[in-house]
Amino acid sequence: MSKRILIVEDERNLARFVSLELQHEGYDVVTADNGREGLEMALEKDFDLILLDLMLPEMDGFEVTRRLQQEKDTYIMMMTARDSIMDIVAGLDRGADDYIIKPFAIEELLARIRATFRRQDIEATKKAPAKASTYRDLKLDVQNRAVVRGDEVIPLTKREFDLLNTLLSNMNQVMTREELLLQVWKYDDVIETNVVDVYIRYLRGKIDIPGKESYIQTVRGMGYVIRER
Repeated sequence: MSKRILIVEDERNLARFVSLELQHEGYDVVTADNGREGLEMALEKDFDLILLDLMLPEMDGFEVTRRLQQEKDTYIMMMTARDSIMDIVAGLDRGADDYIIKPFAIEELLARIRATFRRQDIEATKKAPAKASTYRDLKLDVQNRAVVRGDEVIPLTKREFDLLNTLLSNMNQVMTREELLLQVWKYDDVIETNVVDVYIRYLRGKIDIPGKESYIQTVRGMGYVIRER
């Protein structure tokens, strides 16, 4: 299956040129010419990589990155004329996986994209020690990121799946909100931990059966746990 790439770039000639080159290399490419549209497309569909300009109409690249990371772990390569060390550091610190400075040679961009996809493949292999796991009447297909009960597929967002998988991978261990933020959201600084409570509520609403005990137990003053039965 072709890798899917989203280009968010308001310089239409550049976006078209890069898009044509990537399509020639066999990639499936979609473009957006402002930050808000790019964010909506990135949230609606799954992409293997986003090429993201920083200076965009309606929403800049930093804000697109921040909002996207709240929902997905999509790889982002910032593609911008801002070339100071501070800009590069800021871009990488805020979540970009790579940073290429305009003007660039298309050969360099293609090489960086290939390197990004190699890293993805390596990380995917490391993150998949098990192909599936089961708990009560739920089956988690880790490779396909699917949750099934009997013949019913339960639709979960990427974040909800990661949250459930993390709790199951730490069976009988109470996970604090801070630990879940770090492992699922990759946040290692102090932010509002009630985001975990919100997602636990979403997850319970999808996987729990009315009238039966919840799969996820709340431990007051500590966090959440899935206990072996």
